[in-house]
Amino acid sequence: MMNTRIDSPVLSGPAWRDRAAAHRARVDALLGPYLDRRAAGTKHPVIDFLFTYYGNKPAQLKRWHPGFGVALTDAEEYTGSRGYHQISVDSPGGPSVTGWTADPAFLDKRRDTVEFVVSLLSATASRPAQLSCFGLHEWAMVYRTDDVRHQQVPLRLGSAGTDAVVESMQIRCTHFDAFRFFTPAAVPLNIEPLTRDSQIAREQPGCLHANMDIYKWGFKLTPLISSDLLLDAFELACAARELDMKASPYDLLDYGYEPIRIETPSGRAEYVRGQADIAARSELLRTRLLDAARHLLSR
Repeated sequence: MMNTRIDSPVLSGPAWRDRAAAHRARVDALLGPYLDRRAAGTKHPVIDFLFTYYGNKPAQLKRWHPGFGVALTDAEEYTGSRGYHQISVDSPGGPSVTGWTADPAFLDKRRDTVEFVVSLLSATASRPAQLSCFGLHEWAMVYRTDDVRHQQVPLRLGSAGTDAVVESMQIRCTHFDAFRFFTPAAVPLNIEPLTRDSQIAREQPGCLHANMDIYKWGFKLTPLISSDLLLDAFELACAARELDMKASPYDLLDYGYEPIRIETPSGRAEYVRGQADIAARSELLRTRLLDAARHLLSR
């Protein structure tokens, strides 16, 4: 047990519980129908990705965290929670009470991750947005192969038509974690080879996957950042994923997604408009996460 500093923010039980309830309600509004289908064992080729690839489960997303440096009183349910410890909180005019807050020892363990996030996001933000990839990364993942990632969803143009689209345009992917899923035949078609070591040097703010990854980096910093910021990033990741899959080679009409036909000039123009909108929204979120991560490094 240790005393908080006098200027450390402290949230009483009623105050933080109201915030936590509002957070859960917002998650339910975003995911309610999806969670109902998930409970019934139904897979979803668009939304599942946000939980299977990123690894953050819906229950984890629903858990509210105030962020580093904020203490919660009347919060016994945080006892034993990853990244938390108990402290003694000075109570004006009365005895001290027990509080729960993010543990500085946990921050120390995660410092390398925080430093990487700062390096990657600041490098990404320093570059102009490139809006000429047209979402071809998803097409490159099924190029000249029978091993289609979403087996339950047909290719909109069939295998031959999909291959023809890939061969008709230059692939300009800048995101290694998309590039690493390219088929062997598609790898040499990218404008440049990508490696994990070159990630910081190549990511740019027009990339849908780099912008979805703002959520990934926020999740990796939980509970050191606020859940308000994390949920904003998740909401943006949902929008980016929807655009990504609308422009993909898959026929998703049965799931309610009208295709963006990037094989046509009008479809490419539609994709660029959507990509530019996601990039503009991501700029604000990337700045907020950078500020939060830099603050953590200063502690």
